[in-house]
Amino acid sequence: MSPRKLSKAKESESEVKAEGETASDSESRADPAPPPTSADDTPEVLNRALSNLSSRWKNWWVRGILTLAMIAFFFIIIYLGPMVLMMIVMCVQIKCFQEIITIGYNVYHSYDLPWFRTLSWYFLLCVNYFFYGETVTDYFFTLVQREEPLRILSKYHRFISFTLYLTGFCMFVLSLVKKHYRLQFYMFGWTHVTLLIVVTQSHLVIHNLFEGMIWFIVPISCVICNDIMAYMFGFFFGRTPLIKLSPKKTWEGFIGGFFATVVFGLLLSYVMSGYRCFVCPVEYSNDTNSFTVDCEPSDLFRLQEYTIPGVVQSALGWKTVQMYPFQIHSIALSTFASLIGPFGGFFASGFKRAFKIKDFANTIPGHGGIMDRFDCQYLMATFVNVYIASFIRGPNPSKLIQQFLTLRPDQQLHIFNTLKSHLTDKGMLTAYSEDE
Repeated sequence: MSPRKLSKAKESESEVKAEGETASDSESRADPAPPPTSADDTPEVLNRALSNLSSRWKNWWVRGILTLAMIAFFFIIIYLGPMVLMMIVMCVQIKCFQEIITIGYNVYHSYDLPWFRTLSWYFLLCVNYFFYGETVTDYFFTLVQREEPLRILSKYHRFISFTLYLTGFCMFVLSLVKKHYRLQFYMFGWTHVTLLIVVTQSHLVIHNLFEGMIWFIVPISCVICNDIMAYMFGFFFGRTPLIKLSPKKTWEGFIGGFFATVVFGLLLSYVMSGYRCFVCPVEYSNDTNSFTVDCEPSDLFRLQEYTIPGVVQSALGWKTVQMYPFQIHSIALSTFASLIGPFGGFFASGFKRAFKIKDFANTIPGHGGIMDRFDCQYLMATFVNVYIASFIRGPNPSKLIQQFLTLRPDQQLHIFNTLKSHLTDKGMLTAYSEDE
């Protein structure tokens, strides 16, 4: 190529860049610089107490002590009731969001993106307003209809939510700066993917909690048990690597964690199924103006007798066994927590390797950030919500009655006549009148 043609080619290339993509954008294609690695976050007290141990055993004791502390904290918040649990879920969600957004900010720290952090937290507010508004309207319909401000907010909830999001969208467009186009859209996508992973799935945790604390506690406990037992089996017996994303994971830990979690799920379900405070859904009582957890337990939480398969009978010597039906469902929950749940952790490991970081944060010594502990929990929460909707939940008569009472009198009369005609055709009204 002649020098003149080469010069023209370079000029045309620079013109294309000037129109939409600048040198700054071209530089952003390169792999981002990794965030600075965090120093040892182990408390000084534990460092001194475990100074004589090897790093392997020191890490084992640090993780063990902090795990027991977290389990104790989990028991305390369960004791405080469902409302406190919901507040804790909200706090965990905010912290997980902050950890992921901070990684994005640190990875691209050399670029001064306008309004990035402000818009990220604004979108978090908008999405939470939408999801929690839907939840309040769905589960506490009577309370919402009784209070005038809540009734207005409920009526126009989706329009208000859309308006809030649209405001953030316009703010993002107005914040676009020519030399940072590509990076700003990277961060816009980063924020929305984070919202999808964290906020949407934490909202499903709340939905599971409203179905009864047992649907919240058992799945979370199964994930915790699997994490602990897989670590224990892998620590003492692990020899065969499981997956390249997590070199420390072994097949021995994976299989041992599975069997231990299934047994744990059966035992925990048996204990919890006998208490109304765990099996009853959270409801709002008009009489006491408070949230209640009291009901007549469904058949799911009543002991039933099951015949043991013939092959197992010869081994155990039993012909029948008494179980709660929920225990059978707990096998599905614990199996998912053991076989599929860890893939949430593998996904998080891949994410961290992509950005060359060890943990999402250093909030919990020996464990990393909050997101490091909840990567599997969010996947589990989604499965539980889908499982309840597919195999457990049916029409709720109390909710139908609440909605019926909010209709106009002519609409109520139309539904009454339709229902009366339907029951008469089935012969049910005649049967009731004869009994009376």
